[in-house]
Amino acid sequence: MPLCPARQAPLALLAFAAIALAASRAGAQPGCTRRSLGEAAVGPIRAAIAASGAEVAVVMSSACHELRINPDLAMHAASTMKIPVMIELFRQVDAGTRSLDDTIPVSNTFRSMVDGSPFTLNAADDSDQETYKIIGQRLTLREACERMITVSSNLTTNLLIDALGIDRIRATVAALGAGGMDVRRKVEDTPAFRAGQNNTTTAAGLATLFEAIRDGTAASPASTREMIAMLKRQRFNAGIPAGVPPGTEVAHKTGTITKVHHDAGIVYGEVPFVLVVLTRGIETEQASDALIADITRRIVQAVQTK
Repeated sequence: MPLCPARQAPLALLAFAAIALAASRAGAQPGCTRRSLGEAAVGPIRAAIAASGAEVAVVMSSACHELRINPDLAMHAASTMKIPVMIELFRQVDAGTRSLDDTIPVSNTFRSMVDGSPFTLNAADDSDQETYKIIGQRLTLREACERMITVSSNLTTNLLIDALGIDRIRATVAALGAGGMDVRRKVEDTPAFRAGQNNTTTAAGLATLFEAIRDGTAASPASTREMIAMLKRQRFNAGIPAGVPPGTEVAHKTGTITKVHHDAGIVYGEVPFVLVVLTRGIETEQASDALIADITRRIVQAVQTK
């Protein structure tokens, strides 16, 4: 029997709410079809990239707009590979197999992923000097992850990979559909590097991980909120954060090695968006920071005027 109008209206509202919720989780908005930024915005970005003489990949996604420049270009992941390590930690916490209050011993002896040979990290090459001062003591998993993300600690990254299992980390990346991110070794695992086992990423793959964090699907909603809070405490802020209006929050992670500099994260502002900028071939970090900030600034201006 057909429903009377009084019952049809609530059902229609429920259906609309379901659509709105699904759209929100997908990073879109009801009535908004995501489309590419116009040439007025993209042209100057491409010109800035060309002027740098570097290889640059950019992926941006907001509710209604996207930008994809070399999205599938694979580059050395540098410290952006710490994002899947963080995600796997929180997924294991959600599964009940770990607690953030569990502790791990602090050591600077690791085994190569290739042949099991021992290696150590050079403290002088690590942006985190403090953890080397507590070798022989213990850190909670929360503290280890905080240092890995906010000061890009190589030492705690390797400790977490050993604790969590690299196969589990890789499986989580695959489950989230971030195929462009390939975590194959610990930091400074020279035998693995020489054997061709390198950590690589694409802008598209890294963006997929940040979209999952933003949408609360990378782990439980509570865990993704904690991840975002940690990413907002990032201490290296000369890239994406330098290109947003004052007071705009950015939850992000950088990655830097010789002539490779990346920044990726979630920009919270008038129009929130995920942004990944990967660069390869720029001589100084200051110059790559300036390019990343310039790209960010142009994207902010474009999405706020659409």
